[in-house]
Formats: sequence, C-alpha cells, structure tokens
Amino acid sequence: MEFDLQWLLLGLPIAFALGWVASRLESRQWQRDQRDAPRAYFKGLNLLLNEQQDKAIDAFIEAVQHDPDTTELHFALGNLFRRRGEFERAVRVHQHLLQRADLGAGDRDRAQHALAQDYAKAGLFDRAEPAYRALDGTPFETEARLALLGLYERARDWPAAIEVAQRLERAGAGSFAGRIAHYGCELALEADARGDGAAAEQALARALEAAPHAPRPLLIRAQRLTRGGDHDAALRAFAELSQRAPAAFDLAIPDFVASARAAGQSEHARQLLSTLAERQPSLALLRALDELEGVSPGTSPRWGERLRQQPTLSAALEVLDAPAAARTEAALAGVREAVARAARPLQRYRCAACGFEASQYFWQCPGCLSWDSYPPLRIEEL
Repeated sequence: MEFDLQWLLLGLPIAFALGWVASRLESRQWQRDQRDAPRAYFKGLNLLLNEQQDKAIDAFIEAVQHDPDTTELHFALGNLFRRRGEFERAVRVHQHLLQRADLGAGDRDRAQHALAQDYAKAGLFDRAEPAYRALDGTPFETEARLALLGLYERARDWPAAIEVAQRLERAGAGSFAGRIAHYGCELALEADARGDGAAAEQALARALEAAPHAPRPLLIRAQRLTRGGDHDAALRAFAELSQRAPAAFDLAIPDFVASARAAGQSEHARQLLSTLAERQPSLALLRALDELEGVSPGTSPRWGERLRQQPTLSAALEVLDAPAAARTEAALAGVREAVARAARPLQRYRCAACGFEASQYFWQCPGCLSWDSYPPLRIEEL
C-alpha cells in the first residue's frame, strides 16, 4: 500500500507537467496559426493592389484554410472569383456562407446579395430572380429590386418590370415614370404584332397615364392612326406631339407628311413644319418642306441658312446632290465650310507609338518621347 502511494505521489507532478507542456504546445500552435492567417490575408491584399489576382486568390484561400470562420475572407474571395468570371467558384463560396448556422443576420443578407450577383453575372437569370426576391425586407431590398428591373428588361418581361418599377417608386427610390411609359410602349408594339389593337391602345393609355409628356407613346399612337387610315385623328396626335415634345417630332415627319397629304392638308402641314424649322431647322424638316413645296431637295434658300448656322456634311451632301443650276451661293459657301470643318481633325500628324496627335510635325513625340515615331503624312493621307 505504501509502494502504491509513492507512485501516485510521483505521478501527479508528472501528469501535471505533461498537461502544462501540451497546453503550451497547443497555445503556440494557435498563436502560429493566428500569425499565419493575417500574414496570408495581407499578402493577398498586397497582391490584389498590384493587380495580381491569380496570386491574390491563392493567398486568400490559404488564409481561409487557416481560419475558416472568417466571413470577411470568404466575401473577399467570392468577389474576386466573380470579378475573374469564375462564377461557379463564387457561388460555392457564398453558398457555403449561407449554410453556416453561426452567421449573423447582416452577413446572411450580404451573402444572399452576393449570391444573387453571382447568378446574374453568370447569366443564370432563372436563379438570380428568386435570389434577389429573397432580399425583400432586408437592407439590400432597393438594390435587389433595381437589379430585378434590369433582369426583366433583358428578358423583355414588361409586366414584371412595370410591377417592380412601381414598387420602387412607392418605396421612394425615385421616379420611374419614363421607364414605365417605355414598358407600356413595348407592350403596345407586341400587341400590334399579334394583331390585338385593343390591347395596344390600352397599353399606350397606361403609358401616357404614367408619363403624360413622354414622346414615345404619342408618337406610336399617331403612327398607328396613320397606318389605320384615320388621318384627321393622326394629324391631331402629331400636333400634340409637336407641342409636348418638339425635339422628337423629327421621328414623326414622314408619317405626318403622309397623313397631311391623305387628308388634303398639305398647306397646314407646311405651315407647322415651317414654324418648327424656324426654331430648329433639322435636315428631316428641310427635306419635308422641299417635298411639300414641290422643289428639288437641297435647292431652297433654307439650306444655305442651315449650312451657315450649322455646317454639317449631311446638309452639304444634300446640296451637292441637287441640280448644279439650282444651288445658291450661300449654300455653296456652307458646303465649303462643312468640308473644311470635317477635314480639320484629319489634318494632323499622329504618333505611331502612342497615338498623340498634333497639328505640326515633331521628330520626337511630346507624348511618349519616342524618336521618329511620326509618319510624314497627315492622318487623312495615311
């Protein structure tokens, strides 16, 4: 009995010493792991700043292996994968985060948002839609709805786009009236394509209700009336368009002239176009006026005035296409000015090394300091 007690007295200090040594070894290993994790993290950050994404990813993977509970490393790694186009790996990282039971509510919402972005970037819109919808009621709700709006526009799902845009407006995310009007116009065009005129008119009415001053619904309605042969109503719709959105009236001019002629109101159309041309003499307006007045395109005095105010190549080409005898001196002067203005950017020398352009020749490029990098010919002669 005495022998056993002695061994026991000897064994207790030995057991205590072994436990102390083991705890010290474990503590050192833990400290070493903690040192290795930040080192790998900062190494990855440094590589990322130096635009070495491949090596940065390797460093972040090493950091995650040292400390698998660090959520920020997972987010950094997932974002890197997405930026590189490795969407499958990004999805796995963010799905792994969502499967963790210890993840906080804020980080869970963030991971869900990142996963939805992964799906959208990968073109997996059928998966991205429910992933974004899962963010309703979270801090990412507005961002998710904006992303959904983009998805529905790509998919041309106009009813869903209208619903999301209206919800964004109600949430105070801004005005989406213009977009909703465009969605209604797209629905009207689709309805016309399948021969459903009533549905097209209803869609245009909703578009105008959303944005009364939007030019596109007015233009489509007027064009539909022209195609349907109701030229008097079409002219009223065109007149409304000219008042609400005069800049967009150029798009309607061919249909407007067709309706005016069919309704026997060519003079009324000419007066309206002349009024608009005084404010902004666009090429479409001038061509239509020449047509209504029965003169050759590009021969009326308006073309000389147009070229004096804004010497463009398109206007100059219109004058050059007219009979030579009908060209006015003012128009020809405008043609010369238009050609000179168009040629000016091409009358320069361009460095073959860096693309630096200059009006005079340099033996040494002022941009990249290369010698003999300027061809002796100007840009238009190359």
